[in-house]
Amino acid sequence: MVHAVEANTLADILERVLDKGVVIAGDIKIKLVEVELLTIQIRLLIASVERAKEMGIDWWETSPFLSSKAKGNGEQKELIDALKQRIEKLENNVIRSPEEVE
Repeated sequence: MVHAVEANTLADILERVLDKGVVIAGDIKIKLVEVELLTIQIRLLIASVERAKEMGIDWWETSPFLSSKAKGNGEQKELIDALKQRIEKLENNVIRSPEEVE
């Protein structure tokens, strides 16, 4: 009896997984007397960057924490600048204590 055995190296398997993609999903629910207290949904996608982009997934390009080119960095800078101006105004308008005047 002869069996056809396909030899796969780890690199072959990894290439196939990244090319096709793998999704692992799971839910954790904590209930007490039929009252749901906590639900944690875990979703894991393993794919190549090219494959993820084909599926419309590109969060690493739009996250201001991961990309300097992401939308929102300008908004965050404007917000920080506005907050700095407000702090400066407040510092300038603080009523000084009598010890500081003398």
